[in-house]
Amino acid sequence: MSAEILRIHPDEPEPDRVQYIASCLKSGKVVAMPTDTFYGLAVDPVNLRAVERIYEIKRRLKHKPLSLLIANVSQAYELARETGSTLDRLAERFWPGPLTLIVKAGSKLPLRSTANTGNVAIRVPDAAIPRAVVEAFGLPITATSANLQGMPECTYAAGVRDQIGDRIPVIVDGGPTGRSLPTTIVDLSGGEGTWQILREGAIPTHEIALALQA
Repeated sequence: MSAEILRIHPDEPEPDRVQYIASCLKSGKVVAMPTDTFYGLAVDPVNLRAVERIYEIKRRLKHKPLSLLIANVSQAYELARETGSTLDRLAERFWPGPLTLIVKAGSKLPLRSTANTGNVAIRVPDAAIPRAVVEAFGLPITATSANLQGMPECTYAAGVRDQIGDRIPVIVDGGPTGRSLPTTIVDLSGGEGTWQILREGAIPTHEIALALQA
């Protein structure tokens, strides 16, 4: 069975289509949608069956936590614990944008959603569709890339369809994504004042360092 393709405006997502996507997530479905980097797989992060389904679809190692998309910085404080000035400075400088921050997860998230690490990776995307969906859904959504393990990430809905279109029910087609580089990942889980670049992507390391020295 092939996925339903739902076309949506990339900059001004139609409210009825956003509500439809949110209803799919509430019913436990996996939905592929564009972000500002690549197409990602969205589910309700507190629905453990839906989270498990992502690992099955991607054939992903289960010790790797999933990243979450949030609509604004205030949601970061709801999800994380022991946040400090480092998160504040990086969020102010780079969000919305291609920066993923790993922080200690608060009690709202099931441990399984953190791949039993106790940490969560979060970001505010610079893309209207996922932000609108998070607002309508009322919770963050997962954002792991919509591709099979070891295969290239997808910048078009057609790429998602070709790789995993027979494994997911809905693909949101919002046109091509805005970037071809992944997010930069910064680990802040070590505590106040400590940070580590886990992956350099769209934001160079020196820009992270400059933001934290300011």
